[in-house]
Amino acid sequence: MNPNKALWEKGDFTRIAASMRESGEKLVDAIGVTKGLQVLDVGCGDGTTAMPEARRGANVLGVDIAANLVAAANARAKAAGLTNLLVVEGDACDLKDVADASQDLVVSIFGAMFAPKPFDVAKSLMRVTKPGGRVVMGNWIPGDPTLVAQILKISASYSPPPPEGFVSPMLWGQEEHVRQRFGDAGAQLAKIRCERDTYTFDFASTPAAFVAEFRAYYGPTMNAFAAAEANGKSADLQRELEALFAAQNRSGKADRTIIDATFLRVTVTK
Repeated sequence: MNPNKALWEKGDFTRIAASMRESGEKLVDAIGVTKGLQVLDVGCGDGTTAMPEARRGANVLGVDIAANLVAAANARAKAAGLTNLLVVEGDACDLKDVADASQDLVVSIFGAMFAPKPFDVAKSLMRVTKPGGRVVMGNWIPGDPTLVAQILKISASYSPPPPEGFVSPMLWGQEEHVRQRFGDAGAQLAKIRCERDTYTFDFASTPAAFVAEFRAYYGPTMNAFAAAEANGKSADLQRELEALFAAQNRSGKADRTIIDATFLRVTVTK
């Protein structure tokens, strides 16, 4: 099996995504999704941005590598009566079932950044975008002090070295790499805009309980704990993550966790 597919089918990312819904709505508003647009949402998970896009009247095709998340997204769309949203299995490195120049807007929020071939990703996203259309990516930033970059950094410190040839997904959070990849895919550098933005996680319980959700349901954290357990260090990983979540919680309440995470919002106009 494709290791990326195995990673994201592990656990149940819908449990984490439930804490991201409000920010998904705000981001869709910020990027200007309107009625009648043809939108492709790549790495859409269970629909955190795809559903708001459809609710605003766009015709949305979602693509995700994980079969369980595709099923969850389609079930959510059906329950909401969104007949203008369909989610299918696919790979951001090769959007082979999507026609050239067919999309007004291509969105990938914390999705395509994790695909293993970044130059292929950029070419795929550009290929399917109409002239004058846009690609919008949301990418976590390496070394950033906020939540997700720190979760991934801490997890990596307990995990074995990546395989030879591995390209860190976090490089998508550096403007020079974004420009290099989209430039290679034919984008004009003047039409590539990078800006910092904020995504908020809102979880209706304690920071420790939120860590438990990541440990039980988020593939990268699950893998980190498996490696830590093999080395007798799972308690250390648990303590580090609980300290991180507690320090960054701004809810002011013992039974609620609200944490902001900074990301790089990339907009490429074709």
